[in-house]
Amino acid sequence: MTDTGFYLIIIAISLVGLWFILYFIPIGLWFTAIISDVKVSLLQLILMRWRKVPPSTIVTALITGTKAGLVLDPNEMEAHYMAGGNVVKVVHALVSAQKANIPLDFRMATAIDLAGRDVFEAVQMSVNPRVINTPPVTAVAKDGIQLIAKARVTLRANIKQLVGGAGEETILARVGEGIVSSIGSSASHKSVMENPDYISRVVLDKGLDSGTAFEILSIDIADIDIGRNIGAVLQMDQANADKNIAQAKAEERRAMAVALEQEMKAKAQEARAKVIEAEAEIPMAIAESFRSGNLGIMDYYKLRNLQADTDMRESIAKPNQTGQTNKQ
Repeated sequence: MTDTGFYLIIIAISLVGLWFILYFIPIGLWFTAIISDVKVSLLQLILMRWRKVPPSTIVTALITGTKAGLVLDPNEMEAHYMAGGNVVKVVHALVSAQKANIPLDFRMATAIDLAGRDVFEAVQMSVNPRVINTPPVTAVAKDGIQLIAKARVTLRANIKQLVGGAGEETILARVGEGIVSSIGSSASHKSVMENPDYISRVVLDKGLDSGTAFEILSIDIADIDIGRNIGAVLQMDQANADKNIAQAKAEERRAMAVALEQEMKAKAQEARAKVIEAEAEIPMAIAESFRSGNLGIMDYYKLRNLQADTDMRESIAKPNQTGQTNKQ
């Protein structure tokens, strides 16, 4: 190996060693912190590197907060980063809150950040309230007319309730419920159309922002449309239901009448069969009377004459095809 190759290897190893030293000993970052009047030791920056915490993130956030007049602890910021928080966004939120005279300390800001909420956006929302639009809410007044209302809700973030407070979905649900309740308690849809601010007053008086992360500043009814006549539809449905019930009962009575008629016909046929069976036994009874001597010839003739006379009377009383009797 030549001397030139040996020197090149030495230079390469030196460069790698220098990079390794500068990586774990961020002298440039430490010098930047010193000239920015940020109190952080070089040892602390080295330990940050060993704990896999980027020193540049912590130092940059410290410089930003210090220049804004905040007093920050590097250890607390490092702990927040290791817990999965966003240190830069927390510092920006603290700076914005200080400029807007909003009471917010580092512990509250980190708690909001770790709760999954955007603490910087929450501070901005406290300064500039947000307007959200509710979906169309359908309700029916007491006169049966359906109304479709849309509202605009002005919200301001409640910093103290951001941890554990309900979100915008809860606000929208409660506002929708309040609109339905206020319209449903109105005697007429005309009164709602004439005074839409009545809905706003009723809804605001319910305290819908209780337990939420927001404060409702105002509820404005943007639009009200008239829908269907639900009362008339319900009356028509009730009338159709009553008609169907009446038809079913009539069909039941008709079926019972048909069954009774069939039963009576069956009984009549059974009676006729018994009469025919009894009439068939008459000649045998007459013959038996002749043999036993209980019936004579003259008695038989009288019986025949009586039958003939009965048949003639029935034929005379029976009407003909013109509707008149056969009697002349």
